[in-house]
Amino acid sequence: MDTSNTPMTTITEVLEHLRKRNQDIEFQYENGAFHAGKGKDYQPEDLKIIRTYRFEGDSNPADMSIIYLIEANDGLIGYSIDVYGADSDQAEGYDDFIRRIEVVREGD
Repeated sequence: MDTSNTPMTTITEVLEHLRKRNQDIEFQYENGAFHAGKGKDYQPEDLKIIRTYRFEGDSNPADMSIIYLIEANDGLIGYSIDVYGADSDQAEGYDDFIRRIEVVREGD
């Protein structure tokens, strides 16, 4: 089944789509930087948000999240998931860090 024009409605669908495109490296925020494995650390000026996917729970308003598709200045493309609202567990400083990344294209 060709799903190229089918909207992705769940986080799992988006993550599977990113995996198929080799864009499934997770940027994780720690100690004031994004880490993407292999000893790489990135600051906001090293990154661009190239797409966003927003999710709001139909049955539970606390079930809200955003997947940021991020491109680093070295060509690496990966993602960061931000769970916001009552269930947010992001490390202190994450919100400020993500706001400092240039947004070159908004998403869904």
